[in-house]
Amino acid sequence: MKLGIRALLRGRLPPSHENPTKNAHCSEFEVDNWAISDFVLRKLVPVVGVHPFPLQELMLMVATVCRLRPREIFEWGTNVGTSARVFYETTKHYRLDTEVHSVDLPDEVGHVEHPRSQRGRLVRGLPNVHLHQGDGMTVSLDIWRREGRKAGSLFLLDGDHRYESVLRELGSISREVPDGAVLVHDAFYQSKESGYNVGPYEAIEKVIADMPGHYRKLHSGLGLPGLTLLYP
Repeated sequence: MKLGIRALLRGRLPPSHENPTKNAHCSEFEVDNWAISDFVLRKLVPVVGVHPFPLQELMLMVATVCRLRPREIFEWGTNVGTSARVFYETTKHYRLDTEVHSVDLPDEVGHVEHPRSQRGRLVRGLPNVHLHQGDGMTVSLDIWRREGRKAGSLFLLDGDHRYESVLRELGSISREVPDGAVLVHDAFYQSKESGYNVGPYEAIEKVIADMPGHYRKLHSGLGLPGLTLLYP
C-alpha cells in the first residue's frame, strides 16, 4: 500500500503551529526536519514553487527563522517577492512576531533582473511585509537603526552577487549588527572550470577568515544556486 506524505509523517510531527526548534539549549543548530518538510511541501511550494529557491534552500530558510526567531528580517533583491513571501508564510504559520523589510532597486535603475511593475507582487498588501527601494544594505541598516536596533535581526543578501558587493555588505552587517545572522543566496562553490559566479562564496570565506570565531556556517549544499547561513 502506498502511503502519502501525511501518513509517513504522522506521529512524528509536533502540533501544526508549534515551532519545530529542537534542543535550543544545546550547542548545535537543530530543527525538526520532519515538521519543516511537511510545512514546506504543504504550505510553501504551492505558493512560491521551487525557483529560485529549491527545496533544500526553502528548508534552510524556514529552519533559520524557526531556530533564530528574528524580530526583524531585512532582505534585498525583492524581485517578485518570493523570499519575502517565504518569510511571511513561515512567521505567520509559526506565529512569530516578525517584521519583514524587502528592498529592491529604484524604478529608474536599469538591471537585467529588475522586475519593474512585478516588483513584490507576491507580498503586496500583506501585513508585516514592507517594500522599499534603494541600496539594499543602506536602506536596511537605516531602518534597523530607526526601529531601535533590535537584537538578533536576520539579513538575506540576494542583490548584486559580485565579490566586492557581497564583501561590503557582509562587512557592514558584521560591524554594525554583530549579533545578526545572514543568509547569502547564490553561494554555491564549484571549480573555475564550471564558469559559475563564485563571488558570494569567496566573500563569505574572506569574512570568516578575517573574523575567526564570529560566525558559524551552514550551507544548503548539492548544487546551484546555493544558500549559506552565517550566524553568531
